[in-house]
Amino acid sequence: MAATDRRAFFRVLAAGGCAAALGPASPAAAREPRQAPPRALGMLYDTTLCIGCKACVVACREANGTRPDDRLDPRWDMPLDLNGRTKNVIKLYQEGGRRSYVKAQCMHCVDPACASACMLHSLSKDPETGVVSYDPRYCVGCRYCQVACPFNVPKFEFEKAVPKIVKCELCRHRVQAGVEPAEVGGFSRYPAGQGPACCEVCPRGAVIYGTREELLAEAKRRIAATPGKYYQDRVYGEHEAGGTQVLYLSHVPFDRIGLPDLAPEGVPKVAYTVQEGIYKGFIAPVALYGVLAAVMLRNRRAGAPPTEEESR
Repeated sequence: MAATDRRAFFRVLAAGGCAAALGPASPAAAREPRQAPPRALGMLYDTTLCIGCKACVVACREANGTRPDDRLDPRWDMPLDLNGRTKNVIKLYQEGGRRSYVKAQCMHCVDPACASACMLHSLSKDPETGVVSYDPRYCVGCRYCQVACPFNVPKFEFEKAVPKIVKCELCRHRVQAGVEPAEVGGFSRYPAGQGPACCEVCPRGAVIYGTREELLAEAKRRIAATPGKYYQDRVYGEHEAGGTQVLYLSHVPFDRIGLPDLAPEGVPKVAYTVQEGIYKGFIAPVALYGVLAAVMLRNRRAGAPPTEEESR
């Protein structure tokens, strides 16, 4: 094959590979978005009610048996953010005359990116309650969940010889097997001592728990009852990242208190759609491997001595 013909051949192969890689990607989703279970449990946090007492932080630590985070000052339990000892934390936002507290913990996404990224399903979503739970028996410490989470929630116990991932699990270990939540005051409630510890101790009711459906209705009721009190009259978590089971009402912009501006599509749905577009029918990988083989063949021929016909 003459040099000109070989170059034309390589150009055709390269163009075909790129077209195969880009062309099959269609708007059709590779995976249907998940829906919250009918009895999905969650929490509603209202920034206008929180006084920053951090009773929820202490209750969370006691309920989960974690050590106080006294690394900044050995006299005080004062975590600045979620970490290997802290599953729930209260942060302060202050800018000029505007001030707000915010509670940070796992959002228990309707379509959790952490569970999707976990190769051995150490993180999984309960089909009945929707709680995203962690099983250390299957964890290999890859920390893909940390990278995947759009809320930067899962933390790793770097200081331990046998580390685990640390995140809020909605105190699922406190709920006895077979116990069903009962309706109390319009909300689903477990018996005392069996719900999320943080919600039980809040003196102002700044964080409450129930089913996601109940909490959404309550959040919208509060917005309608006090027009202009909340930022944008919007419930954060209703649609963001495919929806979350931990919902927020805020009187300041959500991004100022650490809640990212996310599209309605869940992270796993977007990722699977892209992968389906690239790997559907395995056309793109085969085409790209063909280009690679052609390049290797060209390089091998380029290093060989010229034939008698080529040297004429």
